[in-house]
Amino acid sequence: MEARSQLRHRPLSVSKDPAPGGELRRSEAIGTPQYSTTRRRAPRYGNAWDVFATPYNEVMVPRRGPAALALLLCLSTAVFTSCLARRRTIMHAGATSNKTPALLTSDTKTLVDQIERRYNAIHDFNATVDMVPALGSAEKNKITEYKDVRAYILYRKPAEIRIIGLYPVVRNKMFDMVSTGPNFKLYIAPKNRFVVGTNEITHVSENKLENLRPVHFLDAIVLRPVQPDDKLMLENFTDEDDAFYIVHVVREPSPGALHLQRTIWFSRTDLQLARQLILDDSGNILTDARYSQWKAYDNIPFPKHIEINRPRDEYGVVLDIVKMDINRGVSDDKFTLEQPPGTSLQDLAHPAGGTSATPAPKTGK
Repeated sequence: MEARSQLRHRPLSVSKDPAPGGELRRSEAIGTPQYSTTRRRAPRYGNAWDVFATPYNEVMVPRRGPAALALLLCLSTAVFTSCLARRRTIMHAGATSNKTPALLTSDTKTLVDQIERRYNAIHDFNATVDMVPALGSAEKNKITEYKDVRAYILYRKPAEIRIIGLYPVVRNKMFDMVSTGPNFKLYIAPKNRFVVGTNEITHVSENKLENLRPVHFLDAIVLRPVQPDDKLMLENFTDEDDAFYIVHVVREPSPGALHLQRTIWFSRTDLQLARQLILDDSGNILTDARYSQWKAYDNIPFPKHIEINRPRDEYGVVLDIVKMDINRGVSDDKFTLEQPPGTSLQDLAHPAGGTSATPAPKTGK
């Protein structure tokens, strides 16, 4: 190819007075006129390499037509498609391994109405769950999990919740906590301690158990509807890995002071609730709850798998529902928790007062 390129630009030198009957022939040495009386013969190629020994003007490549150009384009397309292009199937979160559903579309009102509709559908429930409590945080690179804890969760509107946890295997009581409003009670069997206080944490304790609140479970398990004065913004967060609609719930305590209160995530594969972030006024995450494996219990959709993380309080829990009864009634006595005799009392409202022990029960002779 390089030889042809050089020959293509090599000038021809001819004799000024050619002999009659002869023909012009290209000079082998540039700038040296030559005259040849030899008649031209058709080139014969003994082998493939003879073509390069033939004068260039006698081996002109025929001009390509439209058909040849089209064939060249087709061949180029086939080569690039097979060698340089690669198709990938994008599997978004929530999609099964053998099927890629089309992404669904929605709007703010539809998603917000779904939250309110499901909240109004549940008056009470009694659930048996497998629980995996965990202490620690990802920020400190240390998390301790406790496996195979069986628990019972009882809920009744507007804000009553009780959670009883049992030890693995032996199924003795591990903890018992209840909240019926602004206050809560917590019985910790391993420490023989009974803790009382308010649901609002004013000071984060280094003792992780003192940061435990039943209302944290309530806010994560039972999603509250948005309020009329909340400001809402919808985000379509879709990329190669995830596809979510995110409803940003913003409140304005004073003119111009906007605080992001919650973000509520819906999967675009089925428009089911997938995640909820609850934040403080500084934008720090208080609760990170994730929901999956939606199933109908008593004809009401509810997530079978719930993950609750409290990064600031350094604890979390994973819940897998084993059995659930919705709207079958929960009596008042189920939300009554008295301090067991012989346990030490710790009042978080008066931390300086320490703990006090209640007298052991009297036994008859």
